[in-house]
Amino acid sequence: MAMALLNFFKGPPGGTTRARGGAAEDAALAHLRRQGLRLVERNYRTPGRGGGEIDLILREADGTLVFVEVRARAAGTHGGAAASVGAAKQRRIVLAARHYLLRLPAPPPCRFDVVAIDGERIEWLRAAFDAG
Repeated sequence: MAMALLNFFKGPPGGTTRARGGAAEDAALAHLRRQGLRLVERNYRTPGRGGGEIDLILREADGTLVFVEVRARAAGTHGGAAASVGAAKQRRIVLAARHYLLRLPAPPPCRFDVVAIDGERIEWLRAAFDAG
């Protein structure tokens, strides 16, 4: 995890936002795997413009499907990483999750989590928002 966070904050010279986002997702994924979750899919996108994206889709040991939004900030100012997941972003994630679930024969129990990375601190917010 330390290397992924180091890559996020320092990144290669001229590093792209995509590269920093990928490093943050790597750190979040490593954290969640240590907690016993299993990766199902990464960077799931709905087709077309205006759709949604889900950074990580994981499964808990009890079968719950967990849709995870990863947010990272170099510092906890301006409300921090978790505060940046506003209502519009939540709606796009829910849209993408509904699209994803259409592919399954029977939808399992689901949850929407956020992994917020502020500085070197990782916070896993279970059930951060709902589909309502």
